Amino acid sequence: MFLSIDGTIWIQLLNFAVFFALLNVVFLRPVGAAIRKRREYIDGVHRDYETSTRRAKELRSEAEARRAAARREAEELVARARSEANDAAQKVNATYAQQASELIASAQRTVTAEVAAARAREDELSHALGRSLLDRILEQPAR
Repeated sequence: MFLSIDGTIWIQLLNFAVFFALLNVVFLRPVGAAIRKRREYIDGVHRDYETSTRRAKELRSEAEARRAAARREAEELVARARSEANDAAQKVNATYAQQASELIASAQRTVTAEVAAARAREDELSHALGRSLLDRILEQPAR
């Protein structure tokens, strides 16, 4: 017959069991351990990558928040500086406007006083001018 069960089957089974035990000790366990270690390493790298990615996103968000806060603070400082500069300019403008009005008032008082003095001496000056012109005319030889 093609397949016959005889006494060699027990030796073949024993041979197979010894071969499988040696295969398990020499090849399957070390390869399984290496695969398990490799899988743990890959999972660790994957976890580290995810952790790093998450941390990078957190840091980007934090940096953006800090930039926004700095931008707001800078805008507040600029607005405050503009306000202070505007106040200072208004004070300077008011001071110079006051000085200008005082100068104008002083000039008007001076002009008013000079006009009043000139009008008070108007008759005297016109007589003196007339005498001076008359003296010049009389001093010149007749032509």
